[in-house]
Amino acid sequence: MAGAFGTDALAGFGLASRLDYLLIPLLFGLGTATVTMVGANVGAGDFDRARRIAWTAALLAAGVTEAIGLLAAMFPHAWVGFFSSDPGVLAMGARYLRVVGPFYGFVGLGMLLYFAGQGAKRVAWPVLAGTARLIIVGVGGWLAIAVYGGGVTTLFGVVAVSSLAFGSLIALALCLQPWRAVEE
Repeated sequence: MAGAFGTDALAGFGLASRLDYLLIPLLFGLGTATVTMVGANVGAGDFDRARRIAWTAALLAAGVTEAIGLLAAMFPHAWVGFFSSDPGVLAMGARYLRVVGPFYGFVGLGMLLYFAGQGAKRVAWPVLAGTARLIIVGVGGWLAIAVYGGGVTTLFGVVAVSSLAFGSLIALALCLQPWRAVEE
């Protein structure tokens, strides 16, 4: 991989993608509260309230992570510049954030609905959506680079598409799958 894209590409990607990882504690904090509130309401048989809690938390997470992603896309050097002043690294990190950052909201949406699914004892679709995200990045990334000869921006586009699929699939599942008493 380093030979295909170069050290600057890998360094820029590595530094820029660290912002992705900083979203996780934020989402876990909100998700922990969400799984508890959804679980309590599902346990009490108030499925409508549980779904409202799930959507409220998911939309809040989507809004916050989307704002972070858009700011990172508009001002990528504010983030990547913390770690490097190398022009090649800055350029590659900026490219990643401009392509992937605008899709952070789908990661926030998907993660919080994943937590809500845990509280509702409905995790099959969230797990499948996470698996789909992994397959899209792995297989799609390989196809984009090895088969079709795409560049690093194409690879970043595949990462963005995987985020879109993750959040959208879980949201669709929540819309279509009823929450009601689960047989023990």
